[in-house]
Amino acid sequence: MSVAPAQGSRTTSAGWLASVLCAGLLTACSDTSGSKDSDDSADDGPTSSSSTSTGPEPGAAPTIPARPPHPVSLPALMQKSYDGRALTLGAEAASTSAYTQHTVSYLSGTMKVSGLMNVPTGKGPFPALVLAHGYIDPAYYDNGQGMRREQDYLARAGYLTLHVDYRGHAFSDPAPRAEESLRLGYTEDVINAVLALRRWRGPVDDDRIGLVGRSMGGGVIYNALTVQPGLVDAAVVFAPVSSDTVDNFERWTRPERGDVATRILTRYGEPRTHRRFWRNVSPRTFFGRVTEPLMIHHGTSDDSCPLPWSRRTVRAFQAHGERVTFHVYPGEEHAFGPQWTLSMERTVNFLRRTLS
Repeated sequence: MSVAPAQGSRTTSAGWLASVLCAGLLTACSDTSGSKDSDDSADDGPTSSSSTSTGPEPGAAPTIPARPPHPVSLPALMQKSYDGRALTLGAEAASTSAYTQHTVSYLSGTMKVSGLMNVPTGKGPFPALVLAHGYIDPAYYDNGQGMRREQDYLARAGYLTLHVDYRGHAFSDPAPRAEESLRLGYTEDVINAVLALRRWRGPVDDDRIGLVGRSMGGGVIYNALTVQPGLVDAAVVFAPVSSDTVDNFERWTRPERGDVATRILTRYGEPRTHRRFWRNVSPRTFFGRVTEPLMIHHGTSDDSCPLPWSRRTVRAFQAHGERVTFHVYPGEEHAFGPQWTLSMERTVNFLRRTLS
C-alpha cells in the first residue's frame, strides 16, 4: 500500500455527519487535452514514465534525456501528483435500515466531481469501495446512475460506497474535451476519489479500500491500477471493455461517433500508423505495474463487450504473474440477469479476503 495523505483525528459517528454537512461545495475549471503525437514509428516501445536524468561522466558520451510522455497518455498520468480532497456531503438522498445515502462532491485536481455515497448504519470505520460506472451519455446521466443495485448490495454487506459521477456528469464541473482526451480524466477522478476518502474525517477504514467498475468503468479501473499501483487493496470489474484502447475505439467511437473519431484521429493519428500513442493509452501495455488482486466477471452472451476481450486481458495479467480471478457466466448478457446475485456473492467473498 502507498502511504495515504495525512489525516486528522476522527469524530464520533454523529459528529462527523454534522461537521461535513456544514461544508460548502467547491467549484473549479474544466480539463484540457494534448497535441497530436508526431511519432509514426511502429517499432518503438511505450514511453518511459520517468524523465529524470543526470549529467554525463567526464569523457562519457552525452546522455539523451528520456522522451517526455505525450500529455494524453497513461505515462503522463503516472507522472502527475494526486491530492483528492474536500469531500463534502450534500443532501440526504435516501435512508434504509442498512445505510444512509448522500450526494457528495470532492476535488479532482482543480475540478469538482459529484457522486453518491452510501454510509452503512453503525459506528464504523467501514471498508470503502469507489465505484466506476459504465458509459451513459452525459447529457442524460443522473447523479449515481449506472450501478445502483451494486451500491445497495455492497452497502448492505457493510461497505461504504462512493459512486463517482466523473467530470462532465451530473453535478460535476463541465469537461468539454473529455472525449478528445480519450476520457483519461475519468481515471484521475477515480484516483482522487480514493484519496479524498482517506482525507475525509468520516467513518472510512483507510487500510481497506477497493475499486469496483462496470463496462467502461472496468477500463477506468484498469487504468487506475496501472497509473497508481498500491493505491488500493483490490479491484473487481464486471463486463469490462477491452484493455486495448484500440478495440474500444474501433467498436464504438469510429462507427457510432464519427465526428468525435475524426477529431481524435486528426489529433493523434490512426492506430495502425501511430502505434506508440495508442499503446500508451492502453492499460494492457502497463499491466506489469499492477500490484493488487483483481476479479473479473464476464458473460458468454455479452454482445456489447465481447468475452474474448476479457480472456485476452486475463492472459496479459497472468503473463506478468498478476493475481487474477476470472468468472465466466454461461448465457449472461452485458447487464447480467439471473446470475447477478452469484456475481455479487463472489465479489463480497473476494473483498472480505483481500480487504483485510
